[in-house]
Amino acid sequence: MVELAHLFPNEKNKLKKNALNQCARELLLAQSSDWLFIITNGTMVDYAKKRIKDHIGRFTKLYYQLKGNNIDEEFLKDISKKDKIFDDIDYMIYY
Repeated sequence: MVELAHLFPNEKNKLKKNALNQCARELLLAQSSDWLFIITNGTMVDYAKKRIKDHIGRFTKLYYQLKGNNIDEEFLKDISKKDKIFDDIDYMIYY
């Protein structure tokens, strides 16, 4: 995320900025302490692993789309709706 913030400082393009902010959301969701707590305690382990994998996968896909200047707008809209959280996040916190 730090790399993306440095590659796209204060991005003005709305689509790119939305993708960057979604990357930040996905990273935070993947890093949630709840997933590791669930895995460590052995409750709903498969679900927790799936959620981590999903968020890392979404982040990675957007990462490569941003770097390739080829953002799939429908994909971005879809994942933005799945876990609507941190509406005011600004990816530049990673700069």
